[in-house]
Amino acid sequence: MAMSRDAIYEQVQEALVEALGLDDEDITPEATLMGDLGAESIDFLDIVFRLEKAFDIKVPREELFPAEAVLNNTDYVKDGKVTEKGLAELRDKMPHTDLSAFEADPDINKIADLFTVDAIVNFIESKVNG
Repeated sequence: MAMSRDAIYEQVQEALVEALGLDDEDITPEATLMGDLGAESIDFLDIVFRLEKAFDIKVPREELFPAEAVLNNTDYVKDGKVTEKGLAELRDKMPHTDLSAFEADPDINKIADLFTVDAIVNFIESKVNG
């Protein structure tokens, strides 16, 4: 049986509250994990673990957070910007994420802004209801 988006959002919110020690109202769909919610790379492991447990699914880290592979590839980054080839890779690997704002200014320092609560909900929804 398919899960509603609201039910998925509530469980994602709960996982983030527990992993990051925040309050429910801190977690909004637009909130970025690192910038707004203060997540650090070590927190991503905890978040993935909690999502796997909450939804009884396997979440390959490189599927939910594929940007590391792009940032570490010299074909995908040039002069501090993600190249067109890198953007194509992100579009391919992150269909659950709205890349439009990032594509306008693909500064590698802004790549963390792609990891929003909404993107996680989209990802989980595609896994659970896919």
